[in-house]
Amino acid sequence: MPNSFAPHAAALVALSLTSVVVGYYVGRRSTSPANNQLDEEEDEDDDATGDGDLASIKAGLLEPCKLVLIVRTDLKMTPGKISAQCGHATLACYKALVKRNPQLVKHWERTGQAKIALKATSEQQLLELQALAKTHNLCARSVRDAGRTQVASGTRTVLAIGPAPVELVNKITGKLRLL
Repeated sequence: MPNSFAPHAAALVALSLTSVVVGYYVGRRSTSPANNQLDEEEDEDDDATGDGDLASIKAGLLEPCKLVLIVRTDLKMTPGKISAQCGHATLACYKALVKRNPQLVKHWERTGQAKIALKATSEQQLLELQALAKTHNLCARSVRDAGRTQVASGTRTVLAIGPAPVELVNKITGKLRLL
C-alpha cells in the first residue's frame, strides 16, 4: 500500500504555514500604534522633555521602591475614570524606565511594585511636582485626556512619579494626602 498519508501531511503543513503567516500579519496590524489608540493618551514627547538622568537612580538591595500616582481631585472624575488615568500614567513611567533604567524597574518588580495614590488640587500643582521630580532625576509622566468622556481634551489628569526609592519619592510627594 503506497503512503496515503503524504498528500494529507503536505496539505496540513501548507495550511499551518499559511495560518502562521496570516496570524503574524494580522497581529502586527492590530498592535500598531495607529490602530491601537487609547481613550486617553499621554503626551510622551512633552513629558520626556527635561528628563534628567533617569539611569542615575539606584536602589539598595533591600531598599523599598514605589510609584506614586497623583490624581487631580478638582476634576471630580469617577472612580472608573481615575483608574483608567492611573493605568495610563503607570504604563508611561514603566515604558520610560524600562528603556533608561531597567535595573530599577526589576528591583521595583521584585519588591512588590508598590503604588500609592495621592491627591492634587490643580493642574498647576501637577506641573510643579513634575518639574521638581525631574530636577531629582525621577521619572515623571502626566496623562493628558483625549476629551472623549468626562474632561476636556488636553486636560492633565494624573501625574505618575517613579518607580524610585521611597525616601527619594517622599522628598517630592511627602506632604500630599492619600486619595
